[in-house]
Amino acid sequence: MIPLAKLSSTAVAAIAWWIVPLVGVTGAIIYVIWLAKFKDKYENQTNRSVGNFTAFQSIFRNDRKPK
Repeated sequence: MIPLAKLSSTAVAAIAWWIVPLVGVTGAIIYVIWLAKFKDKYENQTNRSVGNFTAFQSIFRNDRKPK
């Protein structure tokens, strides 16, 4: 007969070998879905922010030639 402690340890190890990869794959799928759904919105906001910052920086540049 197998001792209960040994059986319990084996069961926990088996669960870990199934749960950890399952959680990883599920997380990866959720991340890919989230990325596909919100990528355009994120990129638009980033480009707009960079454009605003570039315009702000151009205010302080002395591009005019002296007369």
